[in-house]
Amino acid sequence: MASDSQNSPFIKHLASSDKTTRDNALDSLRTYLSGRSQIEELDLLKLWKGLFYCMWMQDKPVHQQRLARDLASLIEVLQAGVVLPFVECFWKTMAREWGGIDALRMDKYLYLIRQYLNASFRYLSRDRWSNIDGITRVVQILENIPLHPTDMKIPNGLRYHIFDIYVDELEKVGGEKMEEVPREKLLEPVRRIQKESKVKSVRNAAKEVLDDERLKAWRGEGVGGDRDEEMGEHGDEDEEWGGIED
Repeated sequence: MASDSQNSPFIKHLASSDKTTRDNALDSLRTYLSGRSQIEELDLLKLWKGLFYCMWMQDKPVHQQRLARDLASLIEVLQAGVVLPFVECFWKTMAREWGGIDALRMDKYLYLIRQYLNASFRYLSRDRWSNIDGITRVVQILENIPLHPTDMKIPNGLRYHIFDIYVDELEKVGGEKMEEVPREKLLEPVRRIQKESKVKSVRNAAKEVLDDERLKAWRGEGVGGDRDEEMGEHGDEDEEWGGIED
């Protein structure tokens, strides 16, 4: 992006309260990004500020979810040299703006984060997970920004949400070919934060991710143990227990 004077109208259109204006700006952005082989970090951060407020202004859940998917799909049109800087600036923006997101707007940003984590994994899966440099860089981005183990500027709420969705999104992307997914490498940010975080609740949340039974199953480890035997003896009479009734 050439200059502030050229950037500001474009970003203002992305953050417009008018849906048609925002949609047209997003279409223009998709065309613009597809033609760039390199974009400076400062310009990407300015762009992501505009995209953040584009989401901020979007109302109605169905439109919010569509916009989140559209923003995540931008990764698909980016040239190779722009993809990971673009993703990195997304995480920097979310970490910076998290504290200002009110409760009424939080759900749409949680969905946007889910879409971006999924899109990052899908990008790595394009070549059947053979892009070792890309995998290493994505792991570094996660370790250095949203899952940094000790940076107190990173909101724990952001960390907790990533923990909640991490294995889900790996499973969605890996599908029936989880044996091809470099799971242990991609789990390094979670493993590191579980060891190094100074906050007990964060360490515990990371441990829950690492103890996910799906990970054990993908490794070929036994899942369930005694509980499987107990279920065999007593059936599934408690399977649909819905919690404590009023």
